[in-house]
Amino acid sequence: MAAIAAGNPVIAKANSSHPGTTRLLAEEAFAALGEAGLPPATVQLIYRTSHEDGERLVADPRTGATGYTGSRSAGLKLKAAADAAGKPIYLELSAVNPVVMLPGALAERGPALVDEFVTSSLMGTGQFCTNPSLVLLVAGESTEQFVAGVKARFDAAAPTPLLSSSVARSLAASVATLQAAGARLVTGGGAVAAAGYRFCNTLLRVSGDEFLEAPERLQTEAFGNAALVVVARDGAQLAALIPQLDGSLTGSFYSDSRGADDAQHDQLEPLLRPRVGRLLNDKMPTGVAVSPAMNHGGPYPSTGHPGFTAVGIPASLRRFAMLQCFDQVRPGRLPAVLRDQPPHDRVFRLIDGEWRRGPVAGA
Repeated sequence: MAAIAAGNPVIAKANSSHPGTTRLLAEEAFAALGEAGLPPATVQLIYRTSHEDGERLVADPRTGATGYTGSRSAGLKLKAAADAAGKPIYLELSAVNPVVMLPGALAERGPALVDEFVTSSLMGTGQFCTNPSLVLLVAGESTEQFVAGVKARFDAAAPTPLLSSSVARSLAASVATLQAAGARLVTGGGAVAAAGYRFCNTLLRVSGDEFLEAPERLQTEAFGNAALVVVARDGAQLAALIPQLDGSLTGSFYSDSRGADDAQHDQLEPLLRPRVGRLLNDKMPTGVAVSPAMNHGGPYPSTGHPGFTAVGIPASLRRFAMLQCFDQVRPGRLPAVLRDQPPHDRVFRLIDGEWRRGPVAGA
């Protein structure tokens, strides 16, 4: 949508996990083109291509820019091809979306936080790019109650289907990687013998010391209904953990509503802020308000470029727009919307520091 709104035709690649649904969307897009009076080829759809074909497509001289959502390994191959050709590519890859639950918040409303986390974590079988798959806590009784509460809810909830067999295999491999790095199973950890591709709701746990020994492997994205809890021994260790976090789309703080956690929050927030695209307070990251202020991006490896968002108008249009400057160009040669008497008043223009629409007064 952003590319079309910026005036570009779009070539889309169908998702091989749901080709029929993708075709229906393409047919709706084609019908919309006719209603809007746009050329039929404004939106085109191709089906499964090899990685080599994808690399040629993103590097083709006729390609203006590429937007990609998918695995880090495939995304980085496309990025290398686009970079070599000098073509912009905007990647949305992987994110663990850390959630920091401070002690006061757990003591104040622990059961409610269990509900919020379980609902967000298992929504859509955890197959959201904003899934809260890494939780940072400080050791204590409230933390143990939280972990026990999540385990009980995970055990009680029937595992729902994953998107495909490849997602199920990837999830199993990621859980195995986390275990090999030192994480211990609290519950789950294996496939479910049922219709569709299902995996047990899985909760893993690791200490702060263990996380600091293998931070990269313990941030392996387990795309699906799995989460890792990291229990720091105290606030000082929690502050040491956050600088080890990779870039994520989101980061969340839960703190005591009466101010008991404020000092600790103020110490930790500057550490987390540069590592996430969207910072939340007392809210799980799966709730997204799509607005002009929305940022759906973040530092690598969550995206390939931290300065752009894939969601929100008009900010997302900048990925597919080219900056153009007209310096002392004769009025009759300017694009129509830049002239003193534009053809309509639907475009805002910044003139002498003031946003205006319509003709320039006195011109």
